[in-house]
Amino acid sequence: MNNNNFTIISFYQFCQLKNIVLLKKFFNEFCSFNKMRGTIIFAPEGVNGTIAGINSAISKFKKELNFKGFKKLEFKYSSHKYMPYNRLKVKIKKEIITFSNLNIDIENSTAKHVNPKKWNNLISNKDTLVLDVRNEFEFQIGTFKNSINPKIKNFSEFKKFVDKKLKLNNQKKIAMFCTGGIRCEKASSYMISKGFKNLYQLKGGILKYLEEVPKKKSRWQGECFVFDNRVSVKNELLLGSYELCHGCRSALSKKDLKSDKYEKGVCCNNCYEIISNSKKKKLRERNKQIEIAKRKGIYNPYIKFTPLNFL
Repeated sequence: MNNNNFTIISFYQFCQLKNIVLLKKFFNEFCSFNKMRGTIIFAPEGVNGTIAGINSAISKFKKELNFKGFKKLEFKYSSHKYMPYNRLKVKIKKEIITFSNLNIDIENSTAKHVNPKKWNNLISNKDTLVLDVRNEFEFQIGTFKNSINPKIKNFSEFKKFVDKKLKLNNQKKIAMFCTGGIRCEKASSYMISKGFKNLYQLKGGILKYLEEVPKKKSRWQGECFVFDNRVSVKNELLLGSYELCHGCRSALSKKDLKSDKYEKGVCCNNCYEIISNSKKKKLRERNKQIEIAKRKGIYNPYIKFTPLNFL
């Protein structure tokens, strides 16, 4: 990784945890001390996170995860010139990815993992159903050619899609994918419990595919939404072209940015009529404070920082 960039790692592991309060306390203090930002979620079923920092801090963080017993993590790496998170969040939740706590065996019963470099052969087979497990807005930004769009607003709705739309295909070969792999773990475990037999998932998700498969060989079309300030990435994990609306958190294309209803840092054509005038006023004031902080050279969490001026 480039020492002039922040290193970003995404990771998850399903495993039974009992000491989640202590884990939260330790990693909150560790990441704060090492000036790392991002989100880490602990739950009785495991850990899920994406965190950013300088290379040395990331290396220490990985060692601490291993020391705490997380030995089956597969890291997805990327980098960015600026710190992609505004703050650190270490949380305890009921699930590391919300799927309404169904009685499924995620540790032992999931789809077969397919290496990114073998993925193209699998999805090129005309008998393979290619299934995008992500939400509707993510699908619209980019996906694999000829993939099925479940048209869901959130991941917990995927169960209904399986039960109502996909159950007649339970004998077919299905190749599933999501951003980093974690949604496919739960989705495939649920599908297996419903009688699906031939399930495959992209190991490491779209991020690992974009990292390992060169653009010339890539079957990815468009960009991939990521849940940080980069907004989207392209083939070979290059920075994408989308921007984030601070009013409604929508990903905005270049066309969206030209809308008369778009106001940088305030609203877009999706939320202009929805958000209140008081919220617009607060967002405008925040923008004003950011500009003041820039001019005076003082700290503000929304100012872009590089590793050189971050520490």
